Amino acid sequence: MTDQDAQREEHKATLREEALARRAAIPQADRADSAKAAADGFLEGVPLSRDQIVALYWPIRDEIDCKPLLTRLVDSGQPVALPVVLGEDSPLELRLWEEGQALYPSGFGTLAPAETAPVVEPDIVVIPLLAFDRKGTRLGYGRGYYDRTLAHMSKTPLLVGYAFSGQELDFIPRFDHDRPLDILVTEAGLTRFENA
Repeated sequence: MTDQDAQREEHKATLREEALARRAAIPQADRADSAKAAADGFLEGVPLSRDQIVALYWPIRDEIDCKPLLTRLVDSGQPVALPVVLGEDSPLELRLWEEGQALYPSGFGTLAPAETAPVVEPDIVVIPLLAFDRKGTRLGYGRGYYDRTLAHMSKTPLLVGYAFSGQELDFIPRFDHDRPLDILVTEAGLTRFENA
């Protein structure tokens, strides 16, 4: 790691502390309405075809709740996958959640389909965020699960950040391996980024 990389990583660690505090400060009374508004925004603004697989997540801590979106996608027959943590240095395994299947604890307080569920490569990956900036740079927990997963995939999915609008920061440093968002969805609406 170069000195510049080390400085960036130190800056990101400081930003993570700030971002955790900002997200935790979002009033509980606003969270359910925000989750519903974000689901509405996603369904109205993200182009979907019936055969595309959407990878979502099971919300933990105080992440924006994507279960309203998950429910609406499953109810409409859209194929949905959920991530499973296989190991600290491994990519996530994305398993198809088929109607009527039970979900099981899969670490970090998340739920996922059983080991027998089909493993898939989604067309759209919805990713929880600690923070984002106006250039589509995303800030996560720093463990690299999504970075490894995206790098491991044989195709390039549409990357959709899912967050509260109050999680925006002015600037987040970006490493060469950091894939920026294509789209951001918050309760305030949808933003498309030009990352080419």
